[in-house]
Amino acid sequence: MLDNKPPERSRKNETVLHSGGKRLFFNKEYIGEFVYGGIDGAITTFAVVAGAEGASLGISVVIILGLANLIADGFSMSVGNFFSTKAEKDNFDKHRQVEYWEIENLREKEVQEIREIYSAKGFSGELLEQVIEVITANKDVWVDTMMKEELEMVRGEKTPYKTAGVTFISFIVVGAVPLLSYVFMSDDTSNINSQLFLYSCILTAVALSIVGALKSLVTEKNVIIGILETLLLGGIAAFLAYYVGDVLEKMFL
Repeated sequence: MLDNKPPERSRKNETVLHSGGKRLFFNKEYIGEFVYGGIDGAITTFAVVAGAEGASLGISVVIILGLANLIADGFSMSVGNFFSTKAEKDNFDKHRQVEYWEIENLREKEVQEIREIYSAKGFSGELLEQVIEVITANKDVWVDTMMKEELEMVRGEKTPYKTAGVTFISFIVVGAVPLLSYVFMSDDTSNINSQLFLYSCILTAVALSIVGALKSLVTEKNVIIGILETLLLGGIAAFLAYYVGDVLEKMFL
């Protein structure tokens, strides 16, 4: 009996190939969540800091608002990712069960669909019939084929809990960077300090640059472009928050 599973060495080599020849030190499956959470965490927290700076609020207010935003938004985003990933898996499983039912109850129709799928791929005659026979001999293989070829659905490898966890941790870790100067370098928490805001800007720019570079490393895009994209996005958010805070201060304070 032939073993159709690729050898372990082959699978590892393929992983390296798809990573551009780089053996990455993290699970690439979740890099999207890490980048997404990190960028959003840094930008939203820095926007809070910039808004408070623009409104000339005290350092204690900056810290309180920043931490509240960090925890609440981080949790909200991770919960959203959890349910999004879970919904995708539930939807996949639902369609998979439908395919099993159709194979049991509408066998001839499903066989004909396999025939049409592989005819479109160029199979014909005896070879086509052999392909159909092999696929339909195993229900799991049959269902997998229908899911991929007919419905164009492939089971994702990500789990809801890991997706939510990576998003939350990334949001908290990277999102805390804009607050570091206020937490560890301030002597007087009652008055705003423009120097602390400058330090926050620098630290946030460094954090966004690292995340942008990491994103580019994994996606095989230009690192400089990746860094500039994240810095531009963060700069726009900070600019808007700062001047909105400044305008609101003049209106209400």
